[in-house]
Amino acid sequence: MYPNLYFFVKAVFGLELQGLKLVNTFGLMVALAFIVAAIALTSELKRREANGWLRFSVAKIVVGKGADWSEVMWNAFFGFLLGWKFIGFFLNKEEALSDPQSFLMSGSGSLPAGILLAILFAGLKWYSGNKTKLAKPETRNIRIWPHERVGDLIIMAAIFGFGGAKIFHNLENWDQLMADPIGSLLSFSGLTFYGGLICAGAAIIYYARKHKINLWHLTDSFGPALMLAYAIGRIGCQVSGDGDWGILNSAYVANPEGKAVLAEGNAYNDSVASYLDYYKRSFRDVHSIENVEDVMHTSFKAPSWLPDWAVAYTYPHNVLSDGRALPGCEGQWCSALPVPVFPTPFYETLMGLTLFGILWGLRKRLKAPGMLFGLYLVFNGLERFLIEKIRVNTTYKLAGLEITQAEIISLILILIGVTIIVLRRKATPVEVTHP
Repeated sequence: MYPNLYFFVKAVFGLELQGLKLVNTFGLMVALAFIVAAIALTSELKRREANGWLRFSVAKIVVGKGADWSEVMWNAFFGFLLGWKFIGFFLNKEEALSDPQSFLMSGSGSLPAGILLAILFAGLKWYSGNKTKLAKPETRNIRIWPHERVGDLIIMAAIFGFGGAKIFHNLENWDQLMADPIGSLLSFSGLTFYGGLICAGAAIIYYARKHKINLWHLTDSFGPALMLAYAIGRIGCQVSGDGDWGILNSAYVANPEGKAVLAEGNAYNDSVASYLDYYKRSFRDVHSIENVEDVMHTSFKAPSWLPDWAVAYTYPHNVLSDGRALPGCEGQWCSALPVPVFPTPFYETLMGLTLFGILWGLRKRLKAPGMLFGLYLVFNGLERFLIEKIRVNTTYKLAGLEITQAEIISLILILIGVTIIVLRRKATPVEVTHP
């Protein structure tokens, strides 16, 4: 596992670049997911614009009014953060490197450096703005195409997606939120994808209506991009070990070095019994654990062509420091799970990439607006519903059945997707004339 980029570079290239400890692996992959999603979204929006299915909107801008004070203040704020944390990192290197995530979220840093960079950034913005100032500012009309708004759309998706993911996760893990409200809300771990999807979707719908962007063509363009972003984001879950793993694979046990090996005799039961207190804590928000049989598991031995880690992984050096201590390891992130689990983020990455390929291949064939997005919802719901069968998640009692929050939302998304496909299957792309 690579909690941050330092561990990856060290493992692959043998270099120990201490500054890379500030680059969280999960955060890096999430950033990459947004970038590739923006590229895919822009490409599809341009195609639909060229086909005459999407049109521009006209906006008024004021030219030559000089530096806007809101922009000056935002630049000052950004400069302060940069000086406070980035320069503060070098001035407090020992504290920062010992626990980079805690340092970034703490009040530690360099206040003087923050103030100096705030003044510098604000001054530069004010100077550049006033260089183009006119004696009499002019109001001009400009055309803005949907693909030119991708930056705004991605930023909104990031802000509302992260907020929604945190809210849904904490609602699902209420006991943890009550025990540590600040830590639960500000930590980088603990995100529920469907919470992010719902909140980001609501924000994007509002934005599209405000700027008169055809919602069906916009959502069709988003479908493949969202699937690709999800697949890449799950890579971050896998390589950092953020807790989104599956249930135990009882065909394997962990050896003293934390590697999965085949279980012989009663080795699995003995291993779980040895760490039963750990599983009682680990599963406390899922269901109660009284004995070995209560721990969720299934047995599956990897075929000869598949490496053992693909079905049984212990997530050594995971970012949560969850599990038992690894021998010979000192410092942070020195834990591995006591019994191997199914690496569900790895499976979701494979499924996500496959479904993205299907959606991308069908985007030119499904011309009825809304069809592609409906298919995305069906694919998304099916993928998540299936993976929930081997994942560890809080369950709810519903009509006598035990079901997870993700399974409930998955079924709803499938129903919505099917409904959209049925209702929109005969719709035709509307040709528009560009003035």
